Amino acid sequence: MTQTLSDAVVTNLEVVKADSGVRRTRLREFQSQLVERMQAAQRGGYTKLSQLGIMVGQVRYLLDLREAGEIVSVGTLTKVPLTRDWYVGLSNIRGNLTSVVDLPRFQGRDATKQDTSCRIVAFAPGLAFNSGLLVSQVLGLRDVAEMEEFSSVSGAQDEKPWLPRQYRDRDGNFWFELSLATLVQDNDFLQIGL
Repeated sequence: MTQTLSDAVVTNLEVVKADSGVRRTRLREFQSQLVERMQAAQRGGYTKLSQLGIMVGQVRYLLDLREAGEIVSVGTLTKVPLTRDWYVGLSNIRGNLTSVVDLPRFQGRDATKQDTSCRIVAFAPGLAFNSGLLVSQVLGLRDVAEMEEFSSVSGAQDEKPWLPRQYRDRDGNFWFELSLATLVQDNDFLQIGL
């Protein structure tokens, strides 16, 4: 039996559609598992020492799941005039205007390069601070019990109380614990206007 060109194209399209459907299903499963864990942590029912790993620029951070809210694609950001350069703008997240901050710029470093892998990690509603961080990449859950706590040589704890601890994982990567609850109390962070 001979197969026509149109039959071959239809067969190949069905394979591609099935393959992308499998990827989409796996992504949905991962996202739903992550949401379940984050919600359990916010309720206090998640006792494991897991934290959300994010990368901002080339720096890895760990966020307490009780302080991290929704994770969304960057989408359109509306610039706000007369604000500091680290205040990226406003984003509409499920009907709520959310301030978006570039953490490296806030720290006086180069701005985060925005591309398709960038996300906004919103602050948890319990912090009562409608803001989010522009992150280069969400790296998933990390278990700090499997990491070695590292003493900061530079005295970053005194300078930045919102970075209370530093860890090194088994692969030798360094991670900074980022306390969003402490960050929202920082006077410099609260002053977005010029």
